[in-house]
Amino acid sequence: MLRDRLERDLERARARTCALTSVDDAELTQQHSPLMSPLVWDLAHIANQEERWLLREVAGHGSVRDGIDELYDAFLHPRAGRTALPLLGPDDARRYAEQVRDLSQKVLRSNNFDSELTRDGFVFSMIAQHEQQHDETMLATHQLRAGPPVLDAPEAPRETTRLERERVVIPAGEFEMGTSADPWALDNEKPAHRVHVPAFALDTVPVTNRQFTRFIEDGGYRRPDLWSVEGWGHRCEAGLEAPQFWHRDSDGLWWRRSFGREAPLHPDEPVVHVCFHEADAFARWAGARLPTEPEWEKAARWDPTTGRARRYPWGDDDPGPEHANLGQRHLGPAVVGAYPAGASPLGVHQLIGDVWEWTSSSFEPYPGFRAFPYREYSEVFFGGDFRVLRGGSFGTDQVACRGTFRNWDHPIRRQIFAGFRLAHDVSDSAEAPDV
Repeated sequence: MLRDRLERDLERARARTCALTSVDDAELTQQHSPLMSPLVWDLAHIANQEERWLLREVAGHGSVRDGIDELYDAFLHPRAGRTALPLLGPDDARRYAEQVRDLSQKVLRSNNFDSELTRDGFVFSMIAQHEQQHDETMLATHQLRAGPPVLDAPEAPRETTRLERERVVIPAGEFEMGTSADPWALDNEKPAHRVHVPAFALDTVPVTNRQFTRFIEDGGYRRPDLWSVEGWGHRCEAGLEAPQFWHRDSDGLWWRRSFGREAPLHPDEPVVHVCFHEADAFARWAGARLPTEPEWEKAARWDPTTGRARRYPWGDDDPGPEHANLGQRHLGPAVVGAYPAGASPLGVHQLIGDVWEWTSSSFEPYPGFRAFPYREYSEVFFGGDFRVLRGGSFGTDQVACRGTFRNWDHPIRRQIFAGFRLAHDVSDSAEAPDV
C-alpha cells in the first residue's frame, strides 16, 4: 500500500514534469526571465536531486553521470546566470532523468523502509515533493514566457456557493501548530508545539479581483500612507501600478495575460500575482491586516468541536477535486466559494489551493527545529527578509500541500501564484459563531 502510493506520487510528478518540458528545444534552453532558470536546468536538477538521495544515499549507487553535481547545485549558481553554464542539452537531460527514474523505481520496490531516512517512505515522498515544487516553478516560468500558449487545461470552476458570512471569529486559545506525526512533513513543519493565538476574525474567502480593482481606483498605488516605508520604496522603484500581468484597455476594462492567453479579468476570482507589499497596502486600505502564520494555521486546522488540529480544513482525508483547486488541473484560480466541501468547520473557504496566501510572519524555525536531511531546504533561509505563504495554489500538487506546509519568498516577488486574505482584530472575549 505504502509502496504503491509512493510510486503513484512519483509517477504523477514525472508525468507533470514531462508535460511542462514538452516544448521545442529553443523554449527549453531559453531564459524566459532572470528570475527563473531555463526549463532544461530544472529538468536535470530534478533528476540530480533524485539521484543524490534515492540512488546514492539510500542504495549506495555510484554516480549515474559524473561531473554534473555542481552544475545543478542551486546554491552555487544564481538563476539569472544558469544559461551560461555547460548544461546538459534537452535530449541528454531527458535521458538522464529517465535513467535515474528507472533505477529509483528498483530502489523503491526493494526498500525495507527501515532507516531514519526511509522510514514510512519519507525520502521517496521528499523527492516527489521536490519534483512537484520544481514543477510549480516551471509553471511560473511558462507564465512569464512570451509567445503563443503551449499549455492547456479545463477552465477552473465558475459556480459559486452562497457564503453564510464574510468573516468568522476564531476565538482566543491554544492549538497545536506544526506536526510531529505526519511522516512526510518536511523539517520546517516540525515539531508540533502549542501556540496561544489571541482572538481574531478572518475573511471567509481570499481578496478578489473585484475588491482589488477598487483599491486601484481609489488611488491605492499612489498613496504612500497605505504602504510601509520599504513597500513604498519598492512600489516606486519597480513602478507598480497593478498586479503583474494586468493591463487596461481603451475602454477601461481590466484584462489579464495567463499562459499566453488574454482574457477579461474575472471579478470573483482571487487576485493573483501580487507581492507582499501590495497585499499589505491593500489590507491597510481596507482597515484590516494580513494574518500571522499561527492565525492562518489555526483557521485552517483547528476543529472547535474536538479541539484537535486536522491535516486539512475539511479533515484528515487527502484532497479530492471537490475540496480544492490543486495539481494544475486548471491554469488559474476558481471563483471564490467554488469548493464548499473544502471549507473549515467555522466556514472559511479555499484555505487550500487556488492561490498561495501571504502572511505577515517572517520565516523562522519552530522551537526544537532540527534540519533534516539537509540544511539547504529550510535552515539557510531563516532570519532573512522572507515572508511566509500558506495554503498552496492551483499549481501546487497535493503531495506538497497540507495544513502545516510552509512556503516562503521575498516580499517583492510577484511571479509566484500568490494572493492573500484579510484578518481583523477583535476582543479576546469574542466567541466563535455556531457551526
